[in-house]
Amino acid sequence: MMAIDMVSIPITLEQLIKAVQQLQPEERAKVARGLVLVDLRSDLRALIQELYAQPPVDDITDENIMAEIKAVRQQSYQT
Repeated sequence: MMAIDMVSIPITLEQLIKAVQQLQPEERAKVARGLVLVDLRSDLRALIQELYAQPPVDDITDENIMAEIKAVRQQSYQT
């Protein structure tokens, strides 16, 4: 197994943007997907933390859940 050495090179944001602009379209797409995943993970983590910070709701019934599902489905059919 080959060892991988990490190197840290300080660059400015402008230098990074110029370097990415020099990549082929497929490589730029990989960079874009990587950036989106970082943002999604961050957003998802914040959402989970927000949900866990809320007090539990014990008075939700199966009927409430089914009514909400039907309302959301109806709304998605109308759009």
